Amino acid sequence: MEYPMNYPKIPELGRKFGRFAEYARLKYEYGADRDEIEKELAAAFAAIEAAQEKIIKLREDAALAAAEPNGLEQIKALRPEAARKLWKEFDAGLYAERLEGAFIGRMAGCTLGTIVEGWSIEAMRSWAEWIGDSFPPVNYWSAAKHPSDRRYNVSRCYDYTLPGLKNVPVDDDVTYTLLGLLIAEEYGLDFTVADVGKAWLKYLPIACTAEEIALDNLKAGVAAEIAAEANNPYVQWIGADIRSDPWGYLAPGLPEKAAKMAWTDAWISHRRNGIYGEMYFSAVIAAAFAVKDAVEALKLGLNEIPKDCLLAKDVRWALDYGKNIKNYEEARNAVDARLGGMSGVHTNNNACLTIFGLMIGGSDFTRCISETIAMGYDNDCTGATVGSIFGAAYGIKAIPEYWYKPFNNIVLTYMNGQPEFAIDDAAKRFAALAKKQF
Repeated sequence: MEYPMNYPKIPELGRKFGRFAEYARLKYEYGADRDEIEKELAAAFAAIEAAQEKIIKLREDAALAAAEPNGLEQIKALRPEAARKLWKEFDAGLYAERLEGAFIGRMAGCTLGTIVEGWSIEAMRSWAEWIGDSFPPVNYWSAAKHPSDRRYNVSRCYDYTLPGLKNVPVDDDVTYTLLGLLIAEEYGLDFTVADVGKAWLKYLPIACTAEEIALDNLKAGVAAEIAAEANNPYVQWIGADIRSDPWGYLAPGLPEKAAKMAWTDAWISHRRNGIYGEMYFSAVIAAAFAVKDAVEALKLGLNEIPKDCLLAKDVRWALDYGKNIKNYEEARNAVDARLGGMSGVHTNNNACLTIFGLMIGGSDFTRCISETIAMGYDNDCTGATVGSIFGAAYGIKAIPEYWYKPFNNIVLTYMNGQPEFAIDDAAKRFAALAKKQF
């Protein structure tokens, strides 16, 4: 694959189909024959379906496919040589301090990004100016555009703002972290893909993109091992990446073990770079417990994914190019120049922004998450991952109290039967399982 990536020109199908539908309504209002209108609509839909099938069947690059296997053993065979046990024994005190930082950091980064998820830089900057906030933000937003709207039918947008914060409001990034804890508790640290499927059916009422397709397939009786493979063009999007954290928390200093659990979890919904994204960030978080610098953890994470996959190439580029990046605008411009045309919720471009955020901010938590949120794209996800890696590397003492005091030790989810967790209790439960790895 050559860089910069030069994607095919994708027409604005949404606008085109919207206009097409309105012409159909207009002609019916003018008295055109209803059956003739429906015939043309059906023909257009069939033509799109046929074109989609032709695209799906197009020949793929065999060399790239060989460099990007899906199977765990094949992935392992293509990893770099590396030390894979960074902790020889479980350090309960160090773990507790770093886990609290990672978990709190994840929730803070996610909460800051949620109500501006996917916004352009200009939209965020204009909103900050309108409400009198700093940009990049240095605290939670003081106001939300649609304060009464609810996310996942639980938390109002107002609940993510500084005056509204009373707990960690709901988001999928944090919900999946806690779902990972439940999977490990109920099925053990050697859980299977089938176990993940059972947990999804038990706990998830809703999901998005690749996860929604996998969940729908599970509900239809499709086996968990192949739930990702039917009608799923999102297999390289960020949805597996955001499920990385529990496996890093459960395997501190053991990046290979974290990556194995991540692979098992990712398999239910993703393939290739979608899987590698979850493996990579799980390994990064696991490694962060054993180092004192987040960038070193980012480098160590590369040891657990195929060395010539596209994600590895993009990560290596970001680690090198990031030495020259000074702020969010430069970061976004660099990623757009390299990966322009890629979906804004893809694994690879958001991984690069995550790396840039940690490199820009260094040991300053506020700058790390604030610059990352300001970069845009899937910025509640990138902000959450940045916060998690930062906390695992530097610990809770490096995070200013104002980022987590409003949480009042409570985190909300949208899971069936598990609407609320105590933050300290969840941390103790992670610790009880993590020490079993040694």
